[in-house]
Amino acid sequence: MISLHFSFLLLLAYVCEEGWKEAGVPGLWWSAAIFLAVFTCVVLHELGHSFMARRFGVGVRRILLMPIGGMAEFDSIPRKPSQELLIAAAGPAVNFAIAAVLWCVVSFPDGWDDVSIPSSLGDIGRFLLLANLVMGIFNLTPAFPMDGGRILRALLALWIPYVRATYWAAMVAKVVTVVGFAAAVYFGRYFTAAICVLIFFFGEAEYRAVKRREMDEARLREALSRLYASPPAEEPPVLNV
Repeated sequence: MISLHFSFLLLLAYVCEEGWKEAGVPGLWWSAAIFLAVFTCVVLHELGHSFMARRFGVGVRRILLMPIGGMAEFDSIPRKPSQELLIAAAGPAVNFAIAAVLWCVVSFPDGWDDVSIPSSLGDIGRFLLLANLVMGIFNLTPAFPMDGGRILRALLALWIPYVRATYWAAMVAKVVTVVGFAAAVYFGRYFTAAICVLIFFFGEAEYRAVKRREMDEARLREALSRLYASPPAEEPPVLNV
């Protein structure tokens, strides 16, 4: 099931308004087309995660689309590092696959800002080629809980306990997001700076959730062990003859 956050529609309206200001009605329609095309790729990215998760028996509640991207909501995250690694890598792999197909169809743009408002299907194809490369590379950034951060946690979990792996993945994410925030502010990329702030707090929140769940499971195991512990065997009675 695919859900839209209300702010997604606000962003669509903003993009259409900017296109209309720059190129009139054609600009409005082309801006809407490129916006929806990019978020179609976002949905495909999340479906990559979802299909891989379902392969390992993980339920997928929904895919939520927001202005900053998409998010697949799972019932749980597999504790097996190999499974989490494959689930996390599936999304960027879809983006790189889309970019590879488009590269065979359209020419590679001369520059990153070569297309502002597209005016043809070729322009949309070139824009999407770049967008999918950026999306795939950006999601591989080791900033937990992004895909790269989850891949890092999965690799760490091969050697250390799951909670400690989450802790170190979250610590790396903090360093990466702080550096990214400073660079984004320096270059005037305030939207990117806002994303860095969100990732910083999301990573910390997920680490605390994992730690809390681990403590709850430990308490439950301890309670069950006490409840179902076998009573000590009674000594046989001593007979006085």
